[in-house]
Amino acid sequence: MSALDSSSDDFVSSFLLKPGSSLNPTFLLVLDGAFAALLCIFISLLFLLSGSLHIVALIGIELCLWASVKWFVNELKSPQSQTGGQAHTEANPENEAKKIQ
Repeated sequence: MSALDSSSDDFVSSFLLKPGSSLNPTFLLVLDGAFAALLCIFISLLFLLSGSLHIVALIGIELCLWASVKWFVNELKSPQSQTGGQAHTEANPENEAKKIQ
């Protein structure tokens, strides 16, 4: 059992928790699976508790969080955010002086 635990710890630490892993398709799939599982739990609680207002609020919060994470990942993937750094270096006065020379 400990060999299984150590292999899963190695997977998490070496693959999912390294810098830049937020755009990894495997990480995004695990994240979507976690949000989907949480939504299924909330929906089942909604039926078990006869439509509790608190569960409806939690479902709304969970869906907003899921949507904001998807939006953030799409912003990271967009080419405009990648060119934003280049635009900053072009506006650098040192680069302007080099262009003039």
